[in-house]
Amino acid sequence: MHKPGAEGAGATPSKRGMPAVHRDSMPATDDEIQEKYLERAIRELNDLTRRLQECSDCPRGNLMPVLGSGHPQADIFIVKFAATASEIEEGVAFYGRAGNALMKSFKRLGIDPLAVYGTLCVKCPLSDPSLASGECIERLVEEIAIVQPRIVVTMGERAMGALNDLDLPLAQEISWDPGEIQTLTPTISALCVPDIDDSLDSDESKREFWSAFRALGEWYADLPPY
Repeated sequence: MHKPGAEGAGATPSKRGMPAVHRDSMPATDDEIQEKYLERAIRELNDLTRRLQECSDCPRGNLMPVLGSGHPQADIFIVKFAATASEIEEGVAFYGRAGNALMKSFKRLGIDPLAVYGTLCVKCPLSDPSLASGECIERLVEEIAIVQPRIVVTMGERAMGALNDLDLPLAQEISWDPGEIQTLTPTISALCVPDIDDSLDSDESKREFWSAFRALGEWYADLPPY
């Protein structure tokens, strides 16, 4: 998974598209309209990145925040609570071990990686994530609004709790029921899975993660191709 930007940003998630536009009523083609939406999402994420880098609400010292990675208009929005050392070092969410494991899982489930965006609840690299300011975690509301995903996958109970505490428009509380597709908002589903960072150290925890995460493949396969 990579940071959103110019590289690779021209591609669109495999199952997302804009409504058909009649040429006699509007000169822009579907592709041109989609490109405008993509450009806006990239611009808004870049603006969010700038504000995150300038923010001083959390006691992170000289370390830079860990940014979201993936497609700016992804169908699938994955969020875990805080960064690992490798993510802090690179400044990118889901860099390293977790990202590699997810890429293998996407391949096994037939999920296009271009349909995925990953981020953190606590974007500042803190020794104790509980020291993060509420404003830091609230940035997640803006991030979801920019990407406009069809499903949010929360990794771990702390991430689920943070999502429930957000002032997300029209949202309803989700419960810790790993592997079950739930309704987050009228347009966004939710799936809870174990934290991937805690799931890679034993065969049992890997099985628990996979048992919940494979529901995402079933959900993705059922998406209409438009």
